[in-house]
Amino acid sequence: MENSSDLSAALKRYFGYDTFRPHQFEIVSDVMAGRDTFALLPTGGGKSLCFQLPAVMRPGLTVVVSPLIALMKDQVDQLTASGIFASCLNSSLPAEESRRRLRGLHEGAFKLLYVAPERLMLSGFLEDLRKWNPTLIAIDEAHCISEWGHDFRPEYRQIPELRDRFPDVPFMACTATATDRVRADIVTLLRLRDPGIHIGSFNRENLLYRVVPRDSPYDQILAFIRERPQESGIIYCQSRKTTEALARDLAEDKISALPYHAGLTNEERARNQDAFLRDETKIICATIAFGLGINKSNVRFVIHRDLPKNIEGYYQETGRAGRDGLPSECVLLFNAGDVVKYSMFIDEKPEAEKTVARQQLNEIVHFAESSECRRAQLLRYFSEEYPLDNCGGCDNCLAPREMYDATLPAQKILSCVYRIRERSGFSMGLRHVVDVLVGANTEKIRQFNHDQLSTYGIGKDLPREQWQNIGRELIRLGLLAQNAERMNVLELTNDGRSALKDRRKIQLTKLLEIKKPAKQTGFVECDEELFSRLRAVRLNIAQSRGVPPYVIFHDSALRYMARSYPITVDEFSRVPGVGDRKVQDFAPMFTAEIREFLATNNRKDFKKAEPSPSPPPPPQRSAGRSDTVRETMHLFRAGKTVKEIATLRDLVESTIVSHLAQAISNGEKIDLRQFLTVEAENEIRAALIKYPSEFISPVKEMFGEKYSYGEIRLVAATMGR
Repeated sequence: MENSSDLSAALKRYFGYDTFRPHQFEIVSDVMAGRDTFALLPTGGGKSLCFQLPAVMRPGLTVVVSPLIALMKDQVDQLTASGIFASCLNSSLPAEESRRRLRGLHEGAFKLLYVAPERLMLSGFLEDLRKWNPTLIAIDEAHCISEWGHDFRPEYRQIPELRDRFPDVPFMACTATATDRVRADIVTLLRLRDPGIHIGSFNRENLLYRVVPRDSPYDQILAFIRERPQESGIIYCQSRKTTEALARDLAEDKISALPYHAGLTNEERARNQDAFLRDETKIICATIAFGLGINKSNVRFVIHRDLPKNIEGYYQETGRAGRDGLPSECVLLFNAGDVVKYSMFIDEKPEAEKTVARQQLNEIVHFAESSECRRAQLLRYFSEEYPLDNCGGCDNCLAPREMYDATLPAQKILSCVYRIRERSGFSMGLRHVVDVLVGANTEKIRQFNHDQLSTYGIGKDLPREQWQNIGRELIRLGLLAQNAERMNVLELTNDGRSALKDRRKIQLTKLLEIKKPAKQTGFVECDEELFSRLRAVRLNIAQSRGVPPYVIFHDSALRYMARSYPITVDEFSRVPGVGDRKVQDFAPMFTAEIREFLATNNRKDFKKAEPSPSPPPPPQRSAGRSDTVRETMHLFRAGKTVKEIATLRDLVESTIVSHLAQAISNGEKIDLRQFLTVEAENEIRAALIKYPSEFISPVKEMFGEKYSYGEIRLVAATMGR
């Protein structure tokens, strides 16, 4: 084993550092001694050096199992720049380059080899690996082996087979995020033998954590960025579509931004990532596909435009800010509507995955809504206690929220949970409890006679969203328990029973208030999130036609759409600035976007709009069908197919199908056998019953490409939807 002076000299020679960071020396010493090692260091804590330094000091080859091509390339580039012979093998390499690297490995030219787990286990590759004399196998991002981790990857489960192939080679497991449960999984599943365990602090003192109510996300993000014109940042979005739209909108507003998600080609991802790393672009709008292993030190802020799926992912993503130790900000835009949307996604998961997903969702929602110190919550999640009462580096510590007497509403919800259990013999979830409180008339309430409960309708004085927030607050306080293994049903805890019986005074934190900016003259108040999405639709159309966006619609027209939510052709035609031709050309795209938005968001109620300089909307037609629908039906009755009608009318086929669906809604008899088999119709009908709302986007999402929006819309029309 090397002594400390040898290790320090090598640290300076190869990496340029005079001293080790916390835990690095102890980890490197264990590796140099040939001991199995588990290293948990926070993002930016220098875990890669813990296997890179031993690799250059020991004979033989260090094999690093890495999950992402981007991570491999970044690490190899940095090592090569430091004069360390490193290489990687992955699917992005040209055949000739792969052969060159394989020759180098056979000749012993490299000290480190980065490889993906799926390639590592190929029989031919394993035979080659035996010839290359591996002396250390390091598993990076080791949390990927655990189903309880935030980034589980089934291919990691094959890695322990290497123990049988290389019984005398020490293993090292590295990760930046792992709970106690995930740590135990890593040690057990990788079959680490009497490992040295090294766990660093999760506290990133230079990061400021803030949670902000998401109201007008694009405007909020734009204002934040404009206050920091020279700073570099990452904006995480839940979907690829949102990522693309946000990057486009920022570019329109002269902000240097690029998208990054798994739907881009390898070349596009590499180009955008390199532009960000080289500071050619300041902002990356990304899904969680971006950032793993990226070592850009000057990221000054990370914004989560949507709710992360779990705390581990949130911690890792925020950890990409401030890796140079300088002050950096982490902002989470939170909207309770995300909870409903994610819950719907979880319902579609295999049964075995639901429990974990529900528990993780509950934890990140609790974090977002809590008035407690954000830093203390994060550290506690990873079994580390924060020693101070006030961290001075989060919104809740810098500006504590007001408390209010919530005894009466708390008593109502606790009593409702008790009465449901008493009547039915089993518990129900928060959504159903709120339905009972507000007096909703749902199938479940009728089925279990919960409209006969004494608590039915006693909560009509508060909106549904506020009841849901109160319920989640009571869960955090320990008065209610949410059982993730039983569909997230709510149950009274002993403390909750005591509070209900003794009518104990209960104080809750006030919701964060959204400060509305002053309205400019001529401003049309609208749903800002929908407005942002409609701008993205407009930009797509404008680009396809080679015209400026305002030629398609002015902002004023989009704002009226985003306040009136037109989802039919007739409603769309009443928007100021929308003439007949624009109805024909654009109604399908814009109404489809609005329907998709409403599938996961509630309509907002706006006061009467300010006078508009646009012409008044045309009077509502008294006929059951518009002229354009009537013309389509005339051609359809004449025996024309949808394709033929679309060609004759110079419209897209989806518009024609929308006309037929509207005609069915207006009482026309159309035989669906011309479009769907009996089996297909029944399958779609069953799905529509499962999602009993006026929106079909959840059904389309469930079926993917199996059925089109038009086919689903036709069946929905026969059901009166």
